[in-house]
Amino acid sequence: MKRRLAILGSTGSIGTQALEVVDEHPDLFEVYALTANNQVDLLINRARKFMPEVVVIANESKYAELKEALEDLPIKVWAGASAIAQMVQMEPIDMVLTAMVGYSGLQPTISAIKAGKAIALANKETLVVAGELITSLAMEYKVAVLPVDSEHSAIFQCLAGEWENPVEKIFLTASGGPFRTMNVEQLATVTKAEALKHPNWSMGAKVTIDSASMMNKGFEMIEAKWLFGLSPDQIEVLVHPQSIIHSMVQFEDGAVMAQLGLPDMKLPIRYAFSYPKRLQTTAGGRLDFRTYSSLTFEEPDTSRFRNLAFAFEAIRQGGNMPCILNAANEIVVASFLKDETGFLEMSDIIEKTMQQASFIANPSYEDYVATDTEARAIANSLLKK
Repeated sequence: MKRRLAILGSTGSIGTQALEVVDEHPDLFEVYALTANNQVDLLINRARKFMPEVVVIANESKYAELKEALEDLPIKVWAGASAIAQMVQMEPIDMVLTAMVGYSGLQPTISAIKAGKAIALANKETLVVAGELITSLAMEYKVAVLPVDSEHSAIFQCLAGEWENPVEKIFLTASGGPFRTMNVEQLATVTKAEALKHPNWSMGAKVTIDSASMMNKGFEMIEAKWLFGLSPDQIEVLVHPQSIIHSMVQFEDGAVMAQLGLPDMKLPIRYAFSYPKRLQTTAGGRLDFRTYSSLTFEEPDTSRFRNLAFAFEAIRQGGNMPCILNAANEIVVASFLKDETGFLEMSDIIEKTMQQASFIANPSYEDYVATDTEARAIANSLLKK
């Protein structure tokens, strides 16, 4: 039987590549549901191509346009965040790909877990904001959470067959982004256009800015802590400009296992969809070691890229501090993308928000919601000063 997929964030970079994977393997996968935030035209086109049972547009003001465009097809058309959370619980769905951007992925992920759906996790903010809650729910409902981020997929692949062997340390690799060699004075003047030019990966705007500031790697560290049951001290970030080694696992006997490949997000997407099987494909090419005869590693500079240090600080404090970190980051990145905030100023505002927001050691889901609201308000007020 085909695996029936709900793809949340189907018009973004990960969602787009996930649909390409479905196109490559139509005998194995079926698109049951598609969502988008604002890109209604793209959602309409994809609904007509893949003929899902249901489509949902998060922006309710786009509902009428979507409904009218699909009225000749037997497709259910819904709108709003609550509709997405309701849709993921539909009985025929086997797996939910959470590729929504930011905090918006939290509620539907919780709903999908409670409905017993396997999760292909591409929304790292879900575990950043509420990692303890998500992991406990996944255990309670016996739901598989399969990583889609290339780094976490690499770790997951290295651990296959090694589940009984304790991990001593993992190495998360980072490209270093487009500003890896810039000094502080140069970083102060970088533009949005420069920050959106990632050297190795094609990603959405928000994730690309996070990569440039190394917040993305901080989020991945927090995500790895929850996915693999590690302490922050067991996670080391290495800058690896070639992006060929996607991450590594060091075991107690000193052995290190690594997963290598060309930068291609369809590989981890395909692996999550088909796990535990690997699917034969010619897409994405093959790694030629003669082309990459030198693989280099550097220690990240947290004096220039302070967001990475903030992420380690947030997870060590625990509680709702990572939620505060994420909310502040979403606000400043949105402001930077509007050319309203400088590159280094983003870190200043994140730091002040972490200092000013209310700390809760043992937050409930309601506390996370309240924290997100409060931290966003603080960050916005700091932007206006």
